[in-house]
Amino acid sequence: MSAPTTNVLVFSHRPEVREAIITAIGRRPAPDLGRLHYVEVGTVADVLSEVDAGQADLVILDGEAQPTGGMGVSRQLKNEIENCPPVVIAVRRKDDRWLATWSQADAVLVHPLDPLAAAETVAEVLRTSGKPVPA
Repeated sequence: MSAPTTNVLVFSHRPEVREAIITAIGRRPAPDLGRLHYVEVGTVADVLSEVDAGQADLVILDGEAQPTGGMGVSRQLKNEIENCPPVVIAVRRKDDRWLATWSQADAVLVHPLDPLAAAETVAEVLRTSGKPVPA
């Protein structure tokens, strides 16, 4: 029997940003966690639909997404969705970390994405979310 996967929702209006996030984190961010299954979305409506339906175990949002950035989406999710999955925001500048805190994000990634740091950050969020997927 294969290990279950963790569904990771990745939001950006730019496909190349979604690809960079997925590539940096990889399919298995840590040996003690199962594989990740990515669902890519390009609109806020798709994010809200997926999360509201309970389809995401982790949400990664592009802080620079247009027309609505990931920080506003994160704050909306955290305030409106009961049992909201953990949220990670990818920002362009280290100085924007404080905005991610305002948005109630569980963690922050900074572009350019370092694959080791990105995988470690996601693994830590999954471990502390209360729903880690066993290897």
